[in-house]
Amino acid sequence: MGATETHLPSVTVEASAPEPSPVGPDTGYHAETSATATKTNAPLAETAQSISVVTRQRIEDQGATNLQDALNYVAGVRSDAYGLDSRTDSARIRGAAPTQYLDGLRRQLSGFYTSNTRVDPYLLERIEVLRGPASMLYGQGTTGGLVNLVSKRPLPETRQEVAIQFGSFGRRQFQTDLTGALNDDATWMYRLIAVGRDAETQVDQVDDDRLLVAPSLTWEPSADTAVTFQTLHQRDRSGSTAQFFPWEGTVTRNPNGYIPTDRFIGNPGDHYDSDRTEAGVLLSHRFSDALTLRHATRYAYNEVEYASLYVDAFSNPGNSFLDPDRRVVGRSGWFEDRRSRVWGSDTHLEYQFATGPLQHQVLLGLDYARHRSTAENAFDRPMGLGGTVPNIDVFDPQYPPYTPPALTGVPRSTLSHVGGYTQDRITWGPWIVTAGIRRDRVRNALQGADTERSQATSTSASLMYRFDMGLAPYVAYNESFTPVSGTNRLGDRFRPLEGEQVEVGFKFQPPNAQWAFNAAYYELQEANQLVPDPVHPLNTVQTGQIHNRGIEIELVGRVFDRIDLAAHYNYIDPDPAIEQLPKHQAAAWASVPFTVANLEGFTAGLGARHFSSYRNERAPTTPAVTLFDGMLAWDRGPWRYTLHGQNLTDDTYVASCLSRGDCFYGARRSVYATVRYQFQ
Repeated sequence: MGATETHLPSVTVEASAPEPSPVGPDTGYHAETSATATKTNAPLAETAQSISVVTRQRIEDQGATNLQDALNYVAGVRSDAYGLDSRTDSARIRGAAPTQYLDGLRRQLSGFYTSNTRVDPYLLERIEVLRGPASMLYGQGTTGGLVNLVSKRPLPETRQEVAIQFGSFGRRQFQTDLTGALNDDATWMYRLIAVGRDAETQVDQVDDDRLLVAPSLTWEPSADTAVTFQTLHQRDRSGSTAQFFPWEGTVTRNPNGYIPTDRFIGNPGDHYDSDRTEAGVLLSHRFSDALTLRHATRYAYNEVEYASLYVDAFSNPGNSFLDPDRRVVGRSGWFEDRRSRVWGSDTHLEYQFATGPLQHQVLLGLDYARHRSTAENAFDRPMGLGGTVPNIDVFDPQYPPYTPPALTGVPRSTLSHVGGYTQDRITWGPWIVTAGIRRDRVRNALQGADTERSQATSTSASLMYRFDMGLAPYVAYNESFTPVSGTNRLGDRFRPLEGEQVEVGFKFQPPNAQWAFNAAYYELQEANQLVPDPVHPLNTVQTGQIHNRGIEIELVGRVFDRIDLAAHYNYIDPDPAIEQLPKHQAAAWASVPFTVANLEGFTAGLGARHFSSYRNERAPTTPAVTLFDGMLAWDRGPWRYTLHGQNLTDDTYVASCLSRGDCFYGARRSVYATVRYQFQ
């Protein structure tokens, strides 16, 4: 007797892929969406403006230890405009300094780099670079665009890791990232990120120490509501790796050779110490499928103590040496204690509806920001020029005793603005039209002086057509408006920056492709742009009207089913009145998994960055350079072992030489190893 067969009814299980999130974790290098360009969850392939997203995996693969590193392979960006600078991230986008945002709110409103504490990439889920003006939505920003840093947020699934790093210049770092649910239904979630670092830099007597802790908590009572509470405290103890060396001895030869890249020309005890504390709330609530509310607010307190002696290459550009043997230079000194408070908020409603064949996505928002800065500072000139700073032999430095001058108070500055904006994104078949308008009111107050009040209207408009094959050409017009708080060295208040841009381009992402190819041509102009003072290196001045134009081409994503790639080419023709940049810039980074003797889990990455030569007016030519970076990783169960290297050939190169008389060295070779352990 045979076995009895039983036939059960078939069961069909259908599951849809989760909707791509503009703030959640990504896989690979290619991001599908971004909230930066439109403040909605819009697909990048349907966004009529140049935007690049650096995902978490790309940050880790490229071994970024700071924001400049993370932007090395992003189209349109010169990430190290001032070379290796431990004080700030000196990126340039389309010839201008971008505005830096964190989770959609501006990190600081002032033009003071001494208000700055650098963001640690370990805190970030992704970095979004929006190129070109964006004042219609953000109210503040240069023609260069903005860099929006997206924080890691609590997740419902448990993810826990600890890691240690060791490497060049005495680098020792511990970091941990812990996240998960606090209750069974995951309505409460937590995240705790911490970093501790003890390190030096390629410049003698300049440290790079950091201690930070960033706890966050999310309450998600339903699929329609989420509230995230964020806090951070960061303590950096560093100095200035920018020594402001003269042209002679960096790009032009000195009879005694070239100035070493590790040369410290300051005073023992020089420092750039910063402390930053933040607290903020991110909220979203969906009333219906058509109506969503989003709100973000953050308060930040930043304190910086800065003391630095640097080469006086500015009193006599091109002839900075004081002795016949071309060894001795004069030095200047800048000393400042500054405290800054920034509070910002942004609230907007998104409403989706149809009028006949037209599908509307309307945004209505209001934002507010306030920056208040108090400071005491002092400046000292070289001996022989009315100051007391001793001269020094740059090729054999001895550090004579020196007492900095007493600090004196400067007028308190307060900048506040309130702006209202509306945007409509209209879809009609393959056509996408986006238009918006904004009105800002700005109050710029300086202690002891009349308060300046200004108003501005900013607009934007774009048109895109989507072909079924994935090609989407577009044309866009955008404006920028940036109030600038504080004063220059002479006590004069800065005027607002005003700019506009026309951009034409296309985006190409075939259906189901894991990569995207984008190209754009732009022309922009801006009035009152901030540039370094040609006489005083720690002062900022404003130019008249400037015009830039350029081309950007970018390919990002997974190709040949296994290679993660980020490549770009930029051409820029900057206005002669501003700091110049390489006209031609190209970079490509690729990572690929491989197997060794049937042992899986290996990944190798290799990148190359090329900058053409260029010249600022009066300054000697900054030579062209090609740099190579690499990565080798092995994943073994919960363990990951990684070796990163930047500037693998250890080229000594100059990132820029300015007309005022100084040059900046780029980063020398650095290699460090990371061991990471993940657990639940």
